[in-house]
Amino acid sequence: MPRIVGVDIPKEKRIEIALTYIYGIGRTSANKILKKTQINPNTRAKDLTEEDVSKLTGVIQKEFRVEGDLKRQVSANIKRLIDIASYRGSRHRRSLPVRGQRTRTNARTRKGPRKTVGVVRDKSTRSVAKAETE
Repeated sequence: MPRIVGVDIPKEKRIEIALTYIYGIGRTSANKILKKTQINPNTRAKDLTEEDVSKLTGVIQKEFRVEGDLKRQVSANIKRLIDIASYRGSRHRRSLPVRGQRTRTNARTRKGPRKTVGVVRDKSTRSVAKAETE
């Protein structure tokens, strides 16, 4: 299993797809990287030579922000929005959708599982009511 910038990429997949397992690299970026390194996109990851892996690693480290650095940048951006008390920051703070989606229904991915709000009845009153009906 080849290791590129600290990520084990799947060996059976085409290198074009395998590169997308690195956080911050999608299909378009993967194709740009392969064009620069002159590696065939149809090559399987297991068939890469050490030289190819070092070329890929060099290009990615030089031209792209990936993995830990990118995650730190994203979290810093979110923290900045929260600190300046912008609308988007307040949505992040409350774990609500940030980009204008509706929340009356269908915001479950962001809001988490439903918290049922209802009447809590005492068991003794239920048994009294049940006895009266019989």
